[in-house]
Amino acid sequence: MEGMRVVELAAVAFGVASVVLSIRQHIWCWPTGLVMVVLYIFIYYRTRLYSDMGLQVVYVALQIYGWWHWLHGGRERGELKVSRLSRAGAAGWLMVAVAGTAGLGHVMKTYTNADLPYGDAAPTVLSLIAQWLMAKKVLESWWLWITVDVLYLGIYNYKALYLTMGMYGLFLMLATSGWWEWRKTCLAPAAA
Repeated sequence: MEGMRVVELAAVAFGVASVVLSIRQHIWCWPTGLVMVVLYIFIYYRTRLYSDMGLQVVYVALQIYGWWHWLHGGRERGELKVSRLSRAGAAGWLMVAVAGTAGLGHVMKTYTNADLPYGDAAPTVLSLIAQWLMAKKVLESWWLWITVDVLYLGIYNYKALYLTMGMYGLFLMLATSGWWEWRKTCLAPAAA
């Protein structure tokens, strides 16, 4: 069990570094995030949080995509700028979140021995959406991260993953800060 705590501590350190770098819109948020998700694949497998484990596997691809997209996804393959989600886009993502949570929760409850199948599915689905929007530098991704952080605080307390719980408490504060910082960046061109 001691080895798990060391792996968890390393994952937390890389996770915090990744979020701080994301707030600053620094490209190194993606490689540090990549290390974190690889470590969490192992942690979630050991704690039978299979939805979270699967999420980390998908995150490997999203980390690589986000890294590339932030470098080359903007105008004329330049740096990507912060943007906003339309009302129709927000409604569409809400429908995806509800359907995805119901579907993943059902699969986890029916076919695995997962603890908290629906409780684990909701932040998993919301995290995928948030990560996709983060890779696109969409301001509203931070609101999803705030929601995810609150949900995970309860799950990790229940599973006695206290270091990870502490990390998500910190992530909650950082996500709030991230929203404010990105909002300023998004509003700056309108003020000019």
